[in-house]
Amino acid sequence: MPKVLIIGSGGAGLVSALSAFEAGAEVVVASKSLPTRSQTSMAQGGMNAVLGEDDSVEKHIEDTLRSSAGLGEESRIAFMCDNAADAVRWCNAIGLPFSRDESGEIARRRLGGASAARACYAQDYTGLKLLHTLYDQCLKAGITFKNERFLLNLIVDPESNRVLGATFLHIETGEVEEIRADAVILATGGYGNIYGKHSTNSVQATGDGLAAAVRAGAKLADMEFIQFHPTALKRSSILISESARGAGGYLLNAQNERFTDELAPRDVVARAIHDELAASGAVYLDIRHLGESFVDHELPQERKLAQIYEGIDPVHELIPIKPAAHYSMGGIEVNESCMSCVQGLFAVGECANHKTHGANRLGGNSLLELVVYGRECGKNASEYGTRHPAPDLENTQFAKDQNFVRGVMYFTNQIDFYQKQEMLANIFYNNVGLVRDDMGLKAVLGAIRQMQKELPFMGPRDKSKVCNTNLVEFIEFGNKVELAEIIVVSAISRVESRGAHYRIDAPARNDQMFGAHTITWKEDGVLCADFMQ
Repeated sequence: MPKVLIIGSGGAGLVSALSAFEAGAEVVVASKSLPTRSQTSMAQGGMNAVLGEDDSVEKHIEDTLRSSAGLGEESRIAFMCDNAADAVRWCNAIGLPFSRDESGEIARRRLGGASAARACYAQDYTGLKLLHTLYDQCLKAGITFKNERFLLNLIVDPESNRVLGATFLHIETGEVEEIRADAVILATGGYGNIYGKHSTNSVQATGDGLAAAVRAGAKLADMEFIQFHPTALKRSSILISESARGAGGYLLNAQNERFTDELAPRDVVARAIHDELAASGAVYLDIRHLGESFVDHELPQERKLAQIYEGIDPVHELIPIKPAAHYSMGGIEVNESCMSCVQGLFAVGECANHKTHGANRLGGNSLLELVVYGRECGKNASEYGTRHPAPDLENTQFAKDQNFVRGVMYFTNQIDFYQKQEMLANIFYNNVGLVRDDMGLKAVLGAIRQMQKELPFMGPRDKSKVCNTNLVEFIEFGNKVELAEIIVVSAISRVESRGAHYRIDAPARNDQMFGAHTITWKEDGVLCADFMQ
């Protein structure tokens, strides 16, 4: 029986766990927090699938390709869209409580960039209910969970370029642990928390899996493409779902005038809001005309979030909003089987780049991707582990990571890394956000490289061993700085505007020079970048 290690317990990890288990593998899921705290819970709008005669898979493919701005690969998009209806039926079969229409069928709504109403939803809690349903199924299957395991590094045999497992910091005990496996699936989510308070992401979205992957020899693709959701609450950056606009909500400027097509692709709407904020200082989401009964039935979470975090009731008042960093289109480069260039190392979900989103993700495709490719990834990892059992080789990584954790405790705290973290978030939002230019990007790169030099002077203040969250947050900060350099180098290299990457000093799209993927990797610790088809 092959052993499959899944790192990350969000939607992608749990779908992969069920799939690998069904394929006959022993499955272990390791994550730094509890499964139900995953970012999947924030995916509110729905999951795209063609279920009615008024729509077609071809239209879904066309919408996704158009939104991807030339960087989506048609074969992989077609695979995702062709399997969408089956993915929704599978979710329905395992107990996801979809909302229903008057005829009792799964209800669907139209999201931005879509030519038809195809997002299947469960009120505005779709991701949360999917996550709970998946976790229930994993518990019923008896899948092993190892929570509070913070990923340090992947164990790779350099001779064969083969993954053997991973090392973790057990947060509760402070000990470094290893978990060996025949195949490893990274499902660690995105890196939106680099933007800090300017992101809809939780504090957990620090890109740990991507940082570990690039250190292990994997390649990252399209890291400059970060989607900004048009409608986050102005003060807190809490997400207000696209379903509010899909249901008929309006975007209004300070003069109470509509100024854009609310259901255009997210990059277009977010930039329109950015420009309007610069011009008038305020933009609002208006759902008052939908009525209290409709809002309470279809958008109950949006009403509660506005009441709690903004102090307004959207049934009677306008919702102040702004764009915020939301989704990472870039990620670990994987092939059609979801495997990276490191043998036996798979990736799925937001940490992976399946080349289905390209330069701009279509609303409703994130949950779809994690279900379709999660089922594929788990099966493929199990089959790989069966065919290629991992050799029992010495783990030099374990000793390195023990020494690293011990050594970090001797770092001084002359510099407060929390202040540097906030600084990184602010300069990223201002210069690596919706609007970019060469000068601003290079200024950020200089600041990042200074932070890299200063890391030994930013150690954790807490020197205790047990439940040391200060230590965990310091290592997370190191991962964010490592990824920040890759993001900015990628953004500097792409001297054009495409999808979520908009440069005011190069506002046109240039397919001749940049109609390819930005690929980054490390050789002997040195960052390398190139454009590849």
